Amino acid sequence: MTSLFLINILLALAWAAVTGNFSEINLGFGLVLGFFALYLIREQVGTTAYFRRIRQALGLALLFIYELILSAWRVAVIVIQPKIELEPGIIAYPLTVDRDFEITMLANLITLTPGTLSVDVSDDRKTLYIHCIDVPDPQATIDDIKNGFERKILEVFR
Repeated sequence: MTSLFLINILLALAWAAVTGNFSEINLGFGLVLGFFALYLIREQVGTTAYFRRIRQALGLALLFIYELILSAWRVAVIVIQPKIELEPGIIAYPLTVDRDFEITMLANLITLTPGTLSVDVSDDRKTLYIHCIDVPDPQATIDDIKNGFERKILEVFR
C-alpha cells in the first residue's frame, strides 16, 4: 500500500512537471488524477486494497466531522442554559488499539472533539484517561468511542 501511495505522489509530481505549475491546488489535482489512473488499472496491478483503505480513511474523516459537529452542538447547548447542571468526570477507557500511532490518533481525535480531553495513557498502554465535560453514563461514553473512533482506526490501519 505504501508503494502505491508513493506512485500516486509521483504521478502528481509528473502532472505538475508537465503543466509547469507546482502550486498546492495543481499538485492536489495531480494527486486526484493519479488516484483515478491507479483506479482504472487496479485489477491489472492488484491495487484493490489501496482503494479500500482510502475509502475507510474517508469514513474515519467523515465520522470525525460528524462527531465534531454533534459535540460542538452539545457544548453550545450546555453553555446557553441558564443553569448548568453537569456531571464532569475522568473515565478510564480500555484500549483495543496497541500501536503508538493508533493510540496517538485516538487520543487526538478525542481531544479535538469539543467537551472531551485525553489526559493520559497508562504506562502499560492499556488504558486511556479521558476527561468529559458531562458524563452521566461512563459506559455509554466508552461504548461510543469503541464503536466509533476506535473501530474506524482499526479498520484503516490494520
